Amino acid sequence: MKNSSLWIVLHKMRMPAIVIIVTYTVSIIGLLLIDGMDDQGNVYKMSIFDAFYFITYTASTIGFGETPYEFTYSQKIWVTFCIYFTVIGWFYGVGALVSLLQNKMLIEELSKLRFRWQVKAIKRKYIIILGFNYVTSEILKKVMESDIRSVVIEQDENKANNLILENYTPTVPILVADAKDQNSLFSAGIKNANCKAVVSLFDDDELNLTVAVKSKLINKNVALAVKSSSSNHTENLQDINVDIIVNIFEIMAKELRMAINAPHLLKLEKWLYKIDKLNARVPKVPKGRYLICGYGRLGKHIYKVLKHEDIELRFIEIDESKAKNLSENEKSMITFANADDKKIQIMSDIRNTKAILAFTNNNTVNLSIIATAKKLNPEIITMAREENADDFSIFANAQIDYLFIPSKITFNKTINALLNPLSDIFISSFVNQHEIWAQKLTRRLIETVNDDPLIFELEICKNDAPQVYKALCKKTDISLEIFLTSLYNRKHQNNVLPLLLVRNGDNFMLPDWNTKLKLDDRILFACDENAKSDIQYISENIYEFKYALTGEEKKLFRGFR
Repeated sequence: MKNSSLWIVLHKMRMPAIVIIVTYTVSIIGLLLIDGMDDQGNVYKMSIFDAFYFITYTASTIGFGETPYEFTYSQKIWVTFCIYFTVIGWFYGVGALVSLLQNKMLIEELSKLRFRWQVKAIKRKYIIILGFNYVTSEILKKVMESDIRSVVIEQDENKANNLILENYTPTVPILVADAKDQNSLFSAGIKNANCKAVVSLFDDDELNLTVAVKSKLINKNVALAVKSSSSNHTENLQDINVDIIVNIFEIMAKELRMAINAPHLLKLEKWLYKIDKLNARVPKVPKGRYLICGYGRLGKHIYKVLKHEDIELRFIEIDESKAKNLSENEKSMITFANADDKKIQIMSDIRNTKAILAFTNNNTVNLSIIATAKKLNPEIITMAREENADDFSIFANAQIDYLFIPSKITFNKTINALLNPLSDIFISSFVNQHEIWAQKLTRRLIETVNDDPLIFELEICKNDAPQVYKALCKKTDISLEIFLTSLYNRKHQNNVLPLLLVRNGDNFMLPDWNTKLKLDDRILFACDENAKSDIQYISENIYEFKYALTGEEKKLFRGFR
């Protein structure tokens, strides 16, 4: 009760209540003791009810008059005293009440109470978002489009007010509190059955780890999306079974490797992230000599990923203190200087360099590096890191060949893993595939579906696919091919391709249509709208299921779809 709004009210209004009670009591006792005179001239004693009634309207300054009879001089003298006595008491009480209503602690507690009521009122799936910024605001908007609610915890009151001003419909409950406080997580409903996931994308690795540990201890079944900026931190998150780990530096390094070795793989990934269509231009990054500006966390990931490739890596780093923790092999590749210095770029043989990567954490420096490099070598491939998404138009005007935006990478990875978990697994599975494999799959998808197929996930369970589930429980043999059936004409096939089958923790990429289905199978399809509709009907409707399985038409009118 210590931090409850009720305790605050009782604590703050205790003395005013005592003062008012004392003034009323003294005033009423005085009226009870003083003799009065009725309209017949007889002496009488005022009743407790009459005394209380009179003091009540007198103290509140309403003033109905003397009751039940005209007062004697003794009563009038006492009432005069009571007027000032009780009014002063009420002034004190009202003043205390006004002060209470302005009390910051009470306001916070009432806000928390309102927040808990709003969370309890959510009857569908929701996610808890920790921190409100550009990335989390975009995630919030996207999940709302998918009919998933959001709950936000933000420590900065100004940022919280910005969210309130957005005026989302339906309302997004927000709590101004410390995200790593377990009481805040409890208030946000982390233990509720409808809580789908917790999103912690702070730049502070320690804070993210703290949130992840506490969240798992409170509810081990809740999904976690956590940001990481180092390999050690990623390993720590893996140790506590964090579901979605967003290491932007690792993602950027892997994307660079795919752009060099398997551009069609990168195109597949961009399609799955809904960035490009399958027929989009294939990025071409030639091998050769690369000049990378910045040897921080991103530079180290690039070195780790590309050191065994047929690429000559050279780095420019302005911070000489970083040399203390580097190996001799790393030191041999690094020039400690200002990367946007024309002389330094000339010394680094920029004219014979295939690509320059401006990957510092300063947008201005990155733009300056690119501009200088283009003047010295107009044919050079340019890549840059855009730290602030607000500068997108400036970077677009710079005509940079490949732009890496950490905030958008974080968003794409997180939202895809939250809304399309099988798609995220599929991306992780094909990272090490060959370019020819990616080319064949891209061509197959375009020929089978179209250049921008829908992604649809289905689980063979009681809720998602009740008819298939019931049939499998009865030991009926059902193959994946059942979802290929067109409900408009059974002789025709839908435009659909299974990309992934997850069974008992094992991942099967591009499963054959003859694969026998089992309970709890999870399938990722690429399809068009008609195929998606048919798959849903087959999974949920008894008549459509029997038609797809046996060709037997239902006797009842099918209706229009």
